[in-house]
Amino acid sequence: MRNKRATSLHGRIRSDVEKAIMTGQLRPGDRIPSEADYMERYGCSRMTVSKALSSLSAAGLIERRKRAGSFVAPQTIDMAALAIPDIRAEIEGRGARYGMDLLNRRITPDGDGMIVGETPGSFLRLTSRHLADGRPFAIEHRIINLTAVPEARAVDFTSQPPGSWLLANIPWTQAENRIAARLAGEDADALACDVGAPCLCLDRRTWRAGEAITSVRQIFSAAGFNLIARFSAAS
Repeated sequence: MRNKRATSLHGRIRSDVEKAIMTGQLRPGDRIPSEADYMERYGCSRMTVSKALSSLSAAGLIERRKRAGSFVAPQTIDMAALAIPDIRAEIEGRGARYGMDLLNRRITPDGDGMIVGETPGSFLRLTSRHLADGRPFAIEHRIINLTAVPEARAVDFTSQPPGSWLLANIPWTQAENRIAARLAGEDADALACDVGAPCLCLDRRTWRAGEAITSVRQIFSAAGFNLIARFSAAS
């Protein structure tokens, strides 16, 4: 029981610090509480705290400095990459009413090759339909690595979009986006379009310190989707 409790506390400490960074309570450069502070707050050993902080450091979220403490790591942005989109925010930003249908939810022992470098474990597979003013906007096929994000197992994704929840709660350090044109196939009915109608397909993967977090394929009907990129000329 002691080992199980230590493991549980290690994960809880890491999760609490991650959320503080994600919500802006802790900003880049901020010094986080000392190991002694966390030991007192959670009633645990220094080893448990050190394990939690080491995993945060390995994920690139904090920097541990000898004799100075631990600090929130500076955030780096690859300007060549597309931002991670929040479909709910995109729809509501257009002045439309957001809705979502969870079409399928199941847990499988593998990621079916959608998560690169996957390790044995369990994966949550979700199929969702995003709606704008009651009309189909996108079909989303998502896999979440439950080894990296165990708390996703208990989340009610009928009431909140998986992507919005992940962006708000789970930090990531690397992302890959791929965009391609395709013709509507088995998703045509769900998108309320004809088979063979032009669509835009966005494939995205995110990692944290090399560990796969999620893989998602979002399919948009070309008739209702615009991709806009804005650039400023160099001075």
